[in-house]
Amino acid sequence: MRIAYQAQPPTLDPHVTTSQASATIGRNVFETLVTVDSNYRTQPLLAESWEQSEDGKTITFHLRKGVRFHNGKEMTADDVVASMNRWIQISSAGKDHFKGALFEAKDPQTAILHLQNPTSTALPIMAYGGGNYPAIMPKELIDGADPKGVKEYVGTGPFQFKEWQQDQEIHLSKFADYQARSEAADGLAGKREALVDDLRFIFTPDSSTQVAGLLSGEYDVAADVSYDSVQQLENDSDIQVNVAPTGMLNLFFNKKKGLFANVAARQAIGAGIDVESILIAAYTDPKYYQQNHNMMMYYQVGQWASENGKELYNQNNPDKAKQLLKEAGYQGQEIKIVTSRDYEDMYNGAVALQQQMEKLGMKTKLEVYDWPTFTELRNDENKFDILVITNTPKPEPSSLAFMRKDFPGWTDSPELDKLLIEFRSAPNLEKAMSVYGKLQSWFYEYVPVVKVGDGNSISASKKTVQGMKWLDGLVFWNVSNQE
Repeated sequence: MRIAYQAQPPTLDPHVTTSQASATIGRNVFETLVTVDSNYRTQPLLAESWEQSEDGKTITFHLRKGVRFHNGKEMTADDVVASMNRWIQISSAGKDHFKGALFEAKDPQTAILHLQNPTSTALPIMAYGGGNYPAIMPKELIDGADPKGVKEYVGTGPFQFKEWQQDQEIHLSKFADYQARSEAADGLAGKREALVDDLRFIFTPDSSTQVAGLLSGEYDVAADVSYDSVQQLENDSDIQVNVAPTGMLNLFFNKKKGLFANVAARQAIGAGIDVESILIAAYTDPKYYQQNHNMMMYYQVGQWASENGKELYNQNNPDKAKQLLKEAGYQGQEIKIVTSRDYEDMYNGAVALQQQMEKLGMKTKLEVYDWPTFTELRNDENKFDILVITNTPKPEPSSLAFMRKDFPGWTDSPELDKLLIEFRSAPNLEKAMSVYGKLQSWFYEYVPVVKVGDGNSISASKKTVQGMKWLDGLVFWNVSNQE
């Protein structure tokens, strides 16, 4: 199956990158101890089961027997311990949620997680299947990894890594000895099966190239279709179009250096922009976006919802914005807006933002990069004032990227630190929900980002492709191509 994919990941090692491209491609190769079903409930994957101690500080994972890596070696607790301890030490999610935690092997089939404190987010974070997911890899590859990642991509998933032609494609092939679970497939949980022999992710940043390739038969799947192309594709009887929530369009401020280190300047952007206009520019039609003041995605509101701060969302009040800019000491200096053309909503949203900021009397410059360059450049506080990014959904609010000190934008808020301790130290996620309203209030007072809205992405495939779903990215196991 040939998949036109919009962005080339920096690596497939998910411990060292938050890239969604890395997750979407790599999770066909790597698996995790636990995962989520279609209702985001935690389910076993490489673990057969788990149990938590009464004090909430120990989780014991009983591993499945007979699971083999792509190199033929059987997975044991030593591999789990090496992988998870590395993930805890170097991944953003691990460092944020598992400080002082440690995995140890009790026997070849049992791995124990020791937590310093009860952690309500432990299992949901380990079950997350998006960027920075906690993949299990062979111990010897973990031992030989350097800061850029592991040297080989060897997992336990239904597909194995074959080849990466830089700037062209990543080729995965069916793993003949894959040990599938027996439960019915549900979300990312249950039975996984490679129903095609090969997956080829072909890097095609230009959406029109994806569409043309799909119509001509060069590609079986176009992972990121331009919103303007939907009607053309829907008119073709051999093509099916799919809509799925892709993430939150956010404006990330450089809070370490420059104008937006001042909270009044950040509040000014929140007060001055018209989110409807930016969302129309980014997604073309209301059926592809939703205005939503909540930090979490619109489809998560049944679980995570608060009215706190709602009056500060989509204010569209230029006079208030100009007053706040004056309070922040803005004197006409150039504001650098940075984004990537590889994601259509990000680029078009950035263009609309620039126009609105100019109307507020601000001098701006828009810089546009390919995704790998963008992900490298955004780590330098000298390179931007505002990043326009679509953040992928997270299973719970304390995992959102803008809450991290080390993520571009560099949120550093003592008040948030206290709230995160209160949230994460709750005995379970249900108890932690009572803190969500406080986090939402902080979100609108501190303004780590300005949320524009929630967007959907469009993918399309030949009708011969059956079974393709979306959950924190497109899912390619249990997908057939009856061409």
